Amino acid sequence: MSTAVQPAPNAFSPTPSQIAVAYAVCRGITRKAAKNFYYAFLILPRPKRRALCAVYAFMRRCDDIADDESSPPHERRQKLSEWMDAVHRAFAGEPTDEPVLLALTHAQRRFAIPAGLLDELAYGTAMDVEENNSSEETRVRVRYATYEDLQLYCHRVASVVGLVCIRIFGYSDPDAEPLAERTGLAFQLTNIIRDVKEDAAAGRIYIPEEDLAQFAISPEELAGGTDAARYAPLLALEAERARECYRSGDELIPFIHEDSRPALWVLINIYRALLEKIAARNYDVFHGKVSLTVREKLTILSRGFLQRLL
Repeated sequence: MSTAVQPAPNAFSPTPSQIAVAYAVCRGITRKAAKNFYYAFLILPRPKRRALCAVYAFMRRCDDIADDESSPPHERRQKLSEWMDAVHRAFAGEPTDEPVLLALTHAQRRFAIPAGLLDELAYGTAMDVEENNSSEETRVRVRYATYEDLQLYCHRVASVVGLVCIRIFGYSDPDAEPLAERTGLAFQLTNIIRDVKEDAAAGRIYIPEEDLAQFAISPEELAGGTDAARYAPLLALEAERARECYRSGDELIPFIHEDSRPALWVLINIYRALLEKIAARNYDVFHGKVSLTVREKLTILSRGFLQRLL
């Protein structure tokens, strides 16, 4: 992965219209792809909403590169490295006409987002690419031996997102940071539970090996299984870990600036509602993907919007 470059002698300064167009592009990417995040962004003040859309668009680009199965793993890693080189050059003030980079650089400077956090996000997506670098392309692989091992991956792809978000939301007490990390972990565990069938079918199992062993479930069984009741106790274990982390999200809300609290509340409760919807189906994620309806999301959004008004 690339390293930071030195600031350009004459830093590039895009025009206000260039910045506006760049943020509009990022908003379009977020609206199309961020099925849960976008609803929470809607009730943020405009500068914070735009900044989060820029961060999401950056994350989406990293994911798209890492997930491009038309390219072999070494090419994907090289493309990620080139993308991060471009990010660092933009941060250093070199000219760019790439809208995601323009918006991300503007947001990074305005909200003092540490570049190292964005590097960690890219490293997290690269972990997926590296795990796929095998001659046994169709082999089902358990990626992490223990829950502690899984947490490193979750830190890079999700907890770091929480640390970036609170920079934009605004906070002053450093105690907010571990709470934000655990909130990100809650979101990622929810995603892992929801996507377990899809991931396993692609040969990727994120549930730790020690948890599979506890319930005497083999990777191959999980990949090909349809007996939801058989796997419910396993997924319930992961869900309980997520619920514990969501409590950190509740504790985080008072730490961030008041104008951002409703948005964080919406985000937490959309993801938590998704987890509980899965639980209400006895963790049957094997017969169709579970998601919240637009109406369910709008109900949570309206409650969050009411908090902003009061």
